[in-house]
Amino acid sequence: MKRLQWPSWMPIDPYILLLLGTVGVAALLPARGTAAEVASGASTAAIAFLFFLYGARLSTREALDGLKHWRLHLTVLACTFVVFPLLGLAARGLEPVFLSHSLYTGLLFLTLVPSTIQSSIAFTSMARGNVPAAICAGSFSSLAGIVITPLLAAALLGGSAGGFSADSLLKIVLQLLVPFLAGQLARRWIGGFITRHKQILGLVDRGSILLVVYVAFSEGMVRGIWSQVSPLRLAGLLVVEAVLLAVMLLLTWYGAKVLRFDRADRIAIQFAGSKKSLASGLPMASVLFGPEASLAVLPLMLFHQMQLMVCAVIAKRRAKDPVEPAVTEQRDEAIRTAVGTGTRSA
Repeated sequence: MKRLQWPSWMPIDPYILLLLGTVGVAALLPARGTAAEVASGASTAAIAFLFFLYGARLSTREALDGLKHWRLHLTVLACTFVVFPLLGLAARGLEPVFLSHSLYTGLLFLTLVPSTIQSSIAFTSMARGNVPAAICAGSFSSLAGIVITPLLAAALLGGSAGGFSADSLLKIVLQLLVPFLAGQLARRWIGGFITRHKQILGLVDRGSILLVVYVAFSEGMVRGIWSQVSPLRLAGLLVVEAVLLAVMLLLTWYGAKVLRFDRADRIAIQFAGSKKSLASGLPMASVLFGPEASLAVLPLMLFHQMQLMVCAVIAKRRAKDPVEPAVTEQRDEAIRTAVGTGTRSA
């Protein structure tokens, strides 16, 4: 959990510094012509390989056991694909005074993206929550998002997601779902290796995202779309996203309490139901938005940094909450028996 061990006095996650550095490189040395085609092909292959590793890590037994906790998973899916988009639609009133049309489109797309896998597991583990549930919730959300996110984008974004079609949906399925299923099939041969070398998944996760960011922002620089964004608009976007994250953190925590989930399940719901995935969102945006993808994913990148910072603080505080000894023993046993949890990745 290297990213979670960053000095407490430093509020910025080191990986975000890499993301910002990648954006800087794209601004100074954008890929053009043949180099852009090669970089685009490499980013597509990297994301496909990442989802292949996701599939190889998740055991079939874990997935089947997770189905028994269907109320928790339905709650996370509802937060991710119902509550989030409704809040995104409610923010339409901020356009064009507070947010430009392009930034609002990116904000709405952010609300349609599936939940994270890596950071949901890491923060749930840190807070002594239900780790197996977080594994399954994040995986189910990512798989559902492969179909649900493009369909929601077509319904809610309309012409803004001009790249949406049956062909674009097929591209997303081929890039994300097919490699995941291939990983499931290959798990019997490579699952043990992936479990013993979780750092491989972390490196592929980080590297693939950096590559996709470079490709998207290079294309944006070549087409000159960054002249559309002003510092004042960016500040407004940060305020809106801070409010969005705060609302979702409160709804997932207290809503889960109203639904009578126990503490460990509420932790899993809060961390899986309040976050959005860069790994899934970036390739989807590249397919759906085409040349406008760099501007469309800007809100997602900012939200990603914000959710990591805030959730790290919450997880540390949750870890200090008093827990009944019996409950602690049950959860510790569940964590020990979970296969391929990836709890050392953020």
